[in-house]
Amino acid sequence: MTFALAPDANGILPDRMIAAMADAGLILPAYPFVESQIQPASLDLRLGDIAYRVRASFLPGPGATVAERIDELKLHEIDLSDGAVLETNCVYIVPLLESLALPPKIVAAANPKSSTGRLDVFTRVIADGTRRFDMIGAGYHGPLYAEISPKTFPVLLREGSRLSQVRFRTGDAILNADELDALHDLERLVDADDADLNNGVALSVDLSGQNAGGFVGYRAKRHTGVIDIDRRGGYAVGEFWEAISARPDGSLILDPGEFYILASKEAVQVPPDYAAEMVPFDPLVGEFRVHYAGFFDPGFGYAGAGGQGSRAVLEVRSREVPFILEHGQIVGRLVYEKMLARPDALYGQRIGSNYQAQGLKLSKHFRA
Repeated sequence: MTFALAPDANGILPDRMIAAMADAGLILPAYPFVESQIQPASLDLRLGDIAYRVRASFLPGPGATVAERIDELKLHEIDLSDGAVLETNCVYIVPLLESLALPPKIVAAANPKSSTGRLDVFTRVIADGTRRFDMIGAGYHGPLYAEISPKTFPVLLREGSRLSQVRFRTGDAILNADELDALHDLERLVDADDADLNNGVALSVDLSGQNAGGFVGYRAKRHTGVIDIDRRGGYAVGEFWEAISARPDGSLILDPGEFYILASKEAVQVPPDYAAEMVPFDPLVGEFRVHYAGFFDPGFGYAGAGGQGSRAVLEVRSREVPFILEHGQIVGRLVYEKMLARPDALYGQRIGSNYQAQGLKLSKHFRA
């Protein structure tokens, strides 16, 4: 089966086109896709059966393969066939079950899945010959690998576990300022009356406690038990998280090296013909990192897909020094992109989406 796009095609490929890419041999899974692996605007990537513990993170660079670098840097191998625990602050490389044979006009971009980011599992995708993480160039033919480094909780993984997702796009799909203004006028992308739409929809942090019964977020505990990445609703919140109460002055001091789950002040939605991605508000503000998992699918928070505007959950980690966050401080922006076509299933419809109409919410692994 052949796969062809119109010469002027411009946008992110939806679910049925991802399936068509696989049928045409542009995506090469070692085993057939499993249920819900194809999302409205992305494909979940599955771990293979072996993990390599390596001395350090790396990029292969032009002319080099990831396998060659693994041979140089590996300390030992771990069999994932029956599951294995990956320890915190170690770096592992895992070959993925999906490889690619991209055509000349399609590029791919990867990101951690929401549940991966909310567990503070640092995950990036690497391809042969690349100079950048999570970016796979047009025309790439070759394997994919996941770099995994749990930062807070040790995690139990196995062959087939899904930590990352990949989007496929052709052309420049990002909405310009006029297009974003027009879409907001039509769909009201964010519930703020004075929405800041400069370079994307601005999102600020909610430290008021008004939307979560006086709480503003959670701080991860140290020295906890293991979390099985594939176990849903299996863990008590109090064993792994400390709830954070709102302060009268609406501030929160981020301690260096600690991991926090917070929520945006604004509720946002992604209409069916668009997708979005969270990007840093200002790369020069290096005191903290917000949001590991940046993909927002078509239908996120959308009324027609069961949402009423959803707050973005923010995964926040401070860096070397304590840093004070203030209520309403802008921490990121949602950049909207056109879909090449509307997905057959929107976020929240038929695919078991865990975070539709969400507020402040931990990952699916914890009992509500």
